[in-house]
Amino acid sequence: MIPTSLKKTNEWKSPNIVFCLEHVANAKRVWCAGSDFKVYQYDISIEKPERQPFEGAGHTSYVTGMVRRDNTLITCGYDGQLCWWSIDEHRLIRKIAAHERWGRAITLAPDETKFYTVADDMLCKVWDATTGELLETLREHAPQTPHHYPSMLYAVAASPDGKWLATGDRIGHTAIWDANSFEKVAEIETPVMYTWDPRARRHSIGGIRSLAFSPDNNEIAIGGIGKIGNIDHLGGPARLEVFNWRDVTRRLEIEDNKKKGLIEQIIWAPNKEWILTAGGDNNGFLTFYNSQTGELLHQDGHSGHIHELSVGPDFDELFVAAHERLTRWTMQIESPEAESAETPKSDEKTDS
Repeated sequence: MIPTSLKKTNEWKSPNIVFCLEHVANAKRVWCAGSDFKVYQYDISIEKPERQPFEGAGHTSYVTGMVRRDNTLITCGYDGQLCWWSIDEHRLIRKIAAHERWGRAITLAPDETKFYTVADDMLCKVWDATTGELLETLREHAPQTPHHYPSMLYAVAASPDGKWLATGDRIGHTAIWDANSFEKVAEIETPVMYTWDPRARRHSIGGIRSLAFSPDNNEIAIGGIGKIGNIDHLGGPARLEVFNWRDVTRRLEIEDNKKKGLIEQIIWAPNKEWILTAGGDNNGFLTFYNSQTGELLHQDGHSGHIHELSVGPDFDELFVAAHERLTRWTMQIESPEAESAETPKSDEKTDS
């Protein structure tokens, strides 16, 4: 199955940056949150949907991550809080202090009994999705960069079978964990994704911004940015590396100098044939690669840096959270057999 085209079908402007979203295709609803600290619902069954805010004193800073479990949304943010929101009642139903520094990401376990959060306190925390009880705290990532500045823990991902967990930080270090025993089982280094600027502002940037296990659970794709020339404008190539995490061997190394910036999200095709990456600098990109060869299959630009994607159950549509907008795209996927069947053989006669 090969992606052949993307078409933007809808765009909904937002007065704020949209950092995260969830959607249910059949229910025709999209939920999002971002830089105004609030959670919203869009009813996309109507032609011109309006934002419907959820009620309650939730976050007091940027909302950076969101997952949906049944009729509940769970969000994390820069205030270190976790908030539970009732989808049916459009209101806050629980709030707890989760981290001492900025919350960066949240992901749900495949069986939806647990979820995981990471933050700039350099901790990954494991939570009971029903009760909100803290089950485990994983400590692995160094609190400082090699240049003695605070580090950040940006990314977390669970394997499709639920047995493994990955966390990635600012200096290009990924830890793989057993999701049952919470023992660390592997470490992966991607140092090119970390840039230190000793001359201009003594500032570092980059880091691992996205992680995704392959559908067979054996590989992990790591996304970020290559070496950066202009640290104020993310002027570095989007960078993707793919590893067999069990023996820590790198199989693919891709840099895109055409569409620059951070890779904020990675999605594997269900059959593992391709990888979709999304992110950007001032503007965004949606890029498909052959997951075996690294060949560029398809690429589209996007107005505004992309922060998160949500993919439809049949992989026929995408919802995108970006700077000051939400967009919906339809995706056409073709099988190689169908494509070859439409192509006449060399010895067949064709109309001129």
